[in-house]
Amino acid sequence: MLAFAFAVFLLIITPGPGVLSLAGVGTAYGWTHGIRYLTGLWIGNNLVSLAVISGLAALVLANPVIRTILLFASAAYLIYLAARVAFAGARIAFIHMAAPGVITGVSLQFINPKAYAVHTTLFSGFLIYPDNLVLETGLKLLVSNMVWIPLHVLWLYAGVRINELDLQPRTQRRINLIMAVCLVAVVVMSMWSILGS
Repeated sequence: MLAFAFAVFLLIITPGPGVLSLAGVGTAYGWTHGIRYLTGLWIGNNLVSLAVISGLAALVLANPVIRTILLFASAAYLIYLAARVAFAGARIAFIHMAAPGVITGVSLQFINPKAYAVHTTLFSGFLIYPDNLVLETGLKLLVSNMVWIPLHVLWLYAGVRINELDLQPRTQRRINLIMAVCLVAVVVMSMWSILGS
């Protein structure tokens, strides 16, 4: 169980579209919109979990045409977000969205390649109770949410706090570029893992 919890921590703490956009919402809109968006990300995250657990995600992604369309649609969206961040100028941007909320968060998780990769790794590996699928699945959902929620709240907090700092324009540009590079890296890794298999 500890190995599973540690794997959840490592897979969730790494920057992906969800946490980067959550920090951006915190930076741009503060706690109120941030909590709404976080709620949407959480709902979407658990829906992706259920899609992976039930095999629905595997069924849909087994069709090469659908998988390729979804891959390129999500890659295009993430590249678009990375470009917006990279060219945001001297204001820390992360990812700015108009009126972010629950629906925006849920929608992002549905096209987030990292979410599917993380859940596939977590729910197909780390056998805890191999003779009791219901108990194992329930514990994995509980543990993953116990790690997911505080880590995402920390990312939101970081976004809110960064907005309060008086950083030099040059530093803000560098942060934007680092965030954009992280998003592009997520796209490259997801495309490589899917197209390389």
